[in-house]
Amino acid sequence: METSVTTQQSIKLSTSVNNVYPEILTENALIFLSALHEKFNSSRLDLLKRREKQQSVFDTGKFPSFPVETKDIRESEWTAAPIPEDLLDRRVEITGPVDRKMVINALNSGAKTFMADFEDSNAPSWSNNMEGQINLRDANAKTIELVDEARGKHYKLNKETSVLLVRPRGLHLNERHLLVDNEEMSGSLVDFGLYVFHNTKTLMENGSAPYFYLPKLEHYLEARWWNEVFEFAQAYLGVPQGTFKATLLIETITASFQLDEFIYELKDNIVGLNCGRWDYIFSYIKKFRNHDGFVVPNRDQVTMTTPFMAAYSNLVIQRCHKRGIHAMGGMAAQIPIKNNPEANKSALEKVRLDKEREAKNGHDGTWVAHPALVEVAMKEFDKYMPTPNQIFKKREDVTVTEADLVELPQGTITEAGVRKNINVGILYMEAWLRGFGAVALYNLMEDAATAEISRTQVWQWLKNEAFLEDGRQFNRELFDEIFDDEVEKIIREVGEGKIKDTKFCDAINLFKKLVTQEKFEEFLTLSAYRQI
Repeated sequence: METSVTTQQSIKLSTSVNNVYPEILTENALIFLSALHEKFNSSRLDLLKRREKQQSVFDTGKFPSFPVETKDIRESEWTAAPIPEDLLDRRVEITGPVDRKMVINALNSGAKTFMADFEDSNAPSWSNNMEGQINLRDANAKTIELVDEARGKHYKLNKETSVLLVRPRGLHLNERHLLVDNEEMSGSLVDFGLYVFHNTKTLMENGSAPYFYLPKLEHYLEARWWNEVFEFAQAYLGVPQGTFKATLLIETITASFQLDEFIYELKDNIVGLNCGRWDYIFSYIKKFRNHDGFVVPNRDQVTMTTPFMAAYSNLVIQRCHKRGIHAMGGMAAQIPIKNNPEANKSALEKVRLDKEREAKNGHDGTWVAHPALVEVAMKEFDKYMPTPNQIFKKREDVTVTEADLVELPQGTITEAGVRKNINVGILYMEAWLRGFGAVALYNLMEDAATAEISRTQVWQWLKNEAFLEDGRQFNRELFDEIFDDEVEKIIREVGEGKIKDTKFCDAINLFKKLVTQEKFEEFLTLSAYRQI
């Protein structure tokens, strides 16, 4: 049984919904969501089926290739539409979930832009998503504030704030709390639709517009789908075509083979591509998981200097600059290490070197996960990029082949690597199930992408019965031994009496199921979503 909300298309709320959020789910907003669902959900589902067919091709041992049918797009001369003035300089971007305190602190951080995230750093509970929409509405209206009486703190916006971008959920995620004719709506369309419906007028009056980050695209037809969504929504809301702007996250291995095509499909609405490094590693392992002997070493050994990662980063820069848009660098996930100055200094130096490399290579900006890293990243880009961006650096020296993009990284698998993946995966999943999508673990800000790497590597190593650096074979017996030991450590740290008040039992069971079942699950959030 569901609770009905009166609209032309009969949207219903699931019975698990306790708060209708009438200030966000207005009748007109729901009518707009209905229109988006009716026009685009069926084609979204078709695109997801297309992904399944493509995976079956990879499972035969094949790798991606540059599409033959779009050769003219790659080789011809064209550029995307001009970049809006308030997005010309994006040298440091901060990202984080859409909770109220985060939104205020991020907008005040000194970063040029803030990506407010409904995706990987946000656990998509009903309250998180709807209150996130309220928070972004209030931020754009410049009325957002928060009083923390317990700490005696009052949070409000500074006079100067970062430019706001929004990341909706990926195409694979549904919004199970909203149904049309008993069909779950698309998380992508709900996040996008509510944001543009409530904020377009306000943003345009302030000289800006709705700006987006679009995640996990795997094929240029998915970019075409988003372009059609943009065009429809702009027409529906009565604003000029080309008003909305998007940056696409290049975080799937197949996307690297279609960079020009992605830009072309959204050329009136696109301002950049971003190297989403953690999801990219996850995608690389996932797509080729059934190739014989295809085993990726410890996550810590796969860096942006690893050949296949460096190739993709340089290719993104070259193709973006040829088409007149930004090539954004990847995430620095470090967070300040309190009470250990030496360790903190070392962590900040890693960030500095990473940002120096990105700026020198030609990236137009970069990501950080914590306000304390803004200054470090800003200094490097100020030093090597005195102009608002460096689109003028065409990187014609770059030549990247199909083989370069899929070159298997060299390295080792260690027991410590196995243990870290199990530990981080369980700890992250437990926090996610409690409603937290951005989790500080071991001085790094983890989100769903890094948890995906953790569980995918364990699944892959176990499936291949890979050999550890010390010569032992990682089989089910050894996995069970290490897994049980890591679980016991967690229970001791939490306390046996307190474990029942957490989500650890659910997280432990979910992690073990995901890494030991024969059929690989495409996204851990698909199973976990049903438990929040």
